[in-house]
Amino acid sequence: MTQSKDKARFILPALAALGLMGTLPASQTAAREPGTASLSLRDTFPIGSNGLCEAQILAPEPGAGLFDRRYSVICRDAAAPVGTLWVVKTGNAAPPPARFAGADARCTDGAAGAAAVTGIATVQRFSCAKEGSVLRSDLLIGNRGGRTYAASGLTAYAKALELGMASLASDAVVPGIVEIPLTSTTDAVAFARQQAEAIAADQALIEAYRRSNAGEFAEAAEFFAASSAALAGPGAAEARLNEALQQSNLGNFSESRRRFAELRSVSATSPVLARLQRNYEAMDALNQRQSARALALLDAPLPVEFADNAALADLQIGPALAGQLASESGRVTGDYALSLTPLERAQLLDGQHAYLKATVLRQMGRTEDAAGFLRTAEAIFGDVRGGRVVSIMWLRAQVLGELAELAERSGKQGEAERLHKQGITLLEVTYPGSPALGTARAQLAGLFARSGRRDEALALYRTIIADADGRAMPSLRSLLTPYFGLLIDEGRGNESAAGDLFAASQLLQRPGLAQTQAALARELSGGSDEASQMFRTATNLGRGIEQLRTALLELETIPEPDAGQTALIAERAARLELLRQQQAEVLDKLAAYPRYRAVTEQAITLADLQATLTEGEAYVKLATLESDAYVIYATRDAAMAWRADATPAQLDKLVSQIRDSIAVVEGGQVLTYPFDIVRARELYVRLFTPVADELPKARHIVFEPDGALLKLPINLLVTDDASVAAYQARMKQQGADEYDLRGTKWLGRTTQISTSVAASAFRDVRAAPPSDGTRAYLGLGENAPIGAATPGASRTRAAVEAGEKCLWSPNIWANPIKADELRGAAARFGEGARILTGAAFTDNAIAALPDLSEYRILHFATHGLVTAPQPQCPPRPALLTSFDSAEGSDGLLSFAEIFGLRIDADLVILSACDTAGSATVGATREAGVTGGGEFALDGLVRAFVGAGGRTVLASHWPVPDDFNATGRLISGLFAENGRATAEALKASQEALMDDAETSHPFYWSAFAVVGDGAAKLAR
Repeated sequence: MTQSKDKARFILPALAALGLMGTLPASQTAAREPGTASLSLRDTFPIGSNGLCEAQILAPEPGAGLFDRRYSVICRDAAAPVGTLWVVKTGNAAPPPARFAGADARCTDGAAGAAAVTGIATVQRFSCAKEGSVLRSDLLIGNRGGRTYAASGLTAYAKALELGMASLASDAVVPGIVEIPLTSTTDAVAFARQQAEAIAADQALIEAYRRSNAGEFAEAAEFFAASSAALAGPGAAEARLNEALQQSNLGNFSESRRRFAELRSVSATSPVLARLQRNYEAMDALNQRQSARALALLDAPLPVEFADNAALADLQIGPALAGQLASESGRVTGDYALSLTPLERAQLLDGQHAYLKATVLRQMGRTEDAAGFLRTAEAIFGDVRGGRVVSIMWLRAQVLGELAELAERSGKQGEAERLHKQGITLLEVTYPGSPALGTARAQLAGLFARSGRRDEALALYRTIIADADGRAMPSLRSLLTPYFGLLIDEGRGNESAAGDLFAASQLLQRPGLAQTQAALARELSGGSDEASQMFRTATNLGRGIEQLRTALLELETIPEPDAGQTALIAERAARLELLRQQQAEVLDKLAAYPRYRAVTEQAITLADLQATLTEGEAYVKLATLESDAYVIYATRDAAMAWRADATPAQLDKLVSQIRDSIAVVEGGQVLTYPFDIVRARELYVRLFTPVADELPKARHIVFEPDGALLKLPINLLVTDDASVAAYQARMKQQGADEYDLRGTKWLGRTTQISTSVAASAFRDVRAAPPSDGTRAYLGLGENAPIGAATPGASRTRAAVEAGEKCLWSPNIWANPIKADELRGAAARFGEGARILTGAAFTDNAIAALPDLSEYRILHFATHGLVTAPQPQCPPRPALLTSFDSAEGSDGLLSFAEIFGLRIDADLVILSACDTAGSATVGATREAGVTGGGEFALDGLVRAFVGAGGRTVLASHWPVPDDFNATGRLISGLFAENGRATAEALKASQEALMDDAETSHPFYWSAFAVVGDGAAKLAR
């Protein structure tokens, strides 16, 4: 294996290993089949098979017996728990309903003859309601083996209650499909946030470690955040250290560095925390591939060490946490053993230290030294409590994986396979279905691939992908490389290989826009009926809850709140509880509509995608892995796949070179250079050689970009060598115009092009019904400049003069874009059109428009703000508007404000600068939106899709003012009736391609149709 391959191979397992431990929940593992660990040993377990609901253990009830357990049922999109599960030792007589429903609830017999629950022969069913509540809940009670099993919760979640109860009775997760009302607006991270806030802080810390150990870093960060906000003393420091590490695992290195620095003085007072900080900072260095810094950190002496028994006595662990740290589970044996001692914790952290040192030495090429430290780590882990500490099983699996690779390098294939399988077995028992298990399996599959055991490798890879069921698992990006290579090299790009590649590519991370498009498609699936309106209400309530929750958390972090702040905290907490109650009521009603009851988040197959395509259409998907890039090409009747003739790094360089020849902002000015036609041709060849002659013949290309190609429209790629040669020949002539590219065979000259962010999202958008709007067109733009007496001017200037650094200068409003293109477009629609400009074009006025949802086309011609006012400020994507006289107006239509608009548009045209750019996590959180933000198209495009726009026309760079290029481009869209959006854009672009003054791609290529460009532009 070459050194470069070794480096690429290491990165992911190292990252998976970096989520370790701190406090280690430990319990005795039962002798069971892989993946079927006893639920009595688990604090959390999935309900059903489709990942929509989960049970989390709660603190024991007052007077609870040793064997009694209680769980909270938490499901996607529900901000509060939807039910409760119980296991109570009662003998053969079941308690009355009031024991579980509450003394104030009135219960009546439920549906007669309802199906029994798996594992329980007879189940009593009741329908209960509490005084003053409009919500009814289901209550199920059954008895088995002297224990009573009960489940109570909202009627809409009855299936989740049944499966949760069945799992407890069976002591294993019972498979089944959970049907719940789902808006598709909650991603895995937001779901984790809901779970973290539903349980006690010390329990959240335990769950945080479990998820981090399983490789679910983003979700773990939410649990650590919940713990650090509520715990005190060493527990809080421990949670904050883990928050810092999760920021590093997620790539937020400056934030992790800041947090680590804040905690050094606290960590220096405890031998355990000092070890934790040392190891975590070394992990942060490894995440940044700074091997020398990591080694220096690991070799540095600890600031504090165990001195005597008094020092040990000072190390305190919270009582609830200590109970969870029992090395032998009292739930099974009836005996509560002592928790891990500080010395045992320190010993485990020293084992981790040895593993990390082996990792660093291996990166530095010191393989033999690394092997010694790996063996040391495994010996330490096996020594503490006889190796039965469950929470380090995942790390033991990583050590075994590293030892397996060393065995493979030494030619010991059998030993390598044995070690890999041993690690997989550990994870199957302790972390079934986790990314860590997927990683371990992928490592074994890679061994099979390298050993020539093709069939075994393919079978294992397909198992990994089938188990993921389309869920994004970005941790597998580098480990899938051998699989992709096998499919291409052995399958020679045939249709079967293309289908497998397509399925695997859906495990890669996607822009947040895909999630928002899925939610919009669900909302539109029934047209504009009452259920659709209810769906939108549920979505808005979810966003409102997220916004209020974030605001409340900020207040609660104030060290010593004054009376006013305390009152505000109480008021917001009450509002949050009210919103949660309202959301529960809406979701309960929404469950009556089958189309909004989600049963799974299935992956789309290549055949499913092909069925959505029409004659003359091609779907082209790019998938970039760690060292290779692959292209999947599909038409209605055929499909193929191939390896691109460029690495992701080479693609990034080519894209940057092309972008730099189009538009560069320097000193506030947009500069354009002679277009790099050679690189545009090279990029086309490197990506599309197998279909180079076919692509220009397609009527409509739907392109799903990845990596660097998210930032570049492919319409400017050059499809023949003759165009390059002709241009170069002209440039040798005296007086040649470098900006004249007429006659070039651009890909966008012969074919219509749409941009997709996920195949499933494209399918859903294409299936969505068109707008019900009764009016054709609304144009908005030409803001009023700020003058001395302009509303908002004094507020803005005063804030800037007072030192507010994250406000835009008043000069931003000084050069409005003229409304000529709006007037030209409006003339096409006659009485069905309206224009808002000048003083009427304000942020408040737009939000207050009563008929905004009646317009089928919304057209903004204004400045887009996608960067930050100052380098130290977070970017907040926004469109420039006029100021309103009202106090709350800031002359901006922000990401959050756009997301909150109520529109029903077939098309949104953003004739502004860089509107195809990304947002930030902060901007999305302000809007109450979860997930995404870091990808191109996650900014203003996502906001308008969230507001109700099916297709968005957005720009990849600052739109030009010269030669009236943008005005001509936009007005050309409406030149003819009945054309598809992508068709109209192509025709308009062709006119600029054929004009010497505007033939440079800067003038015609910026706009991309995001969505389904085959939809009619105007009806």
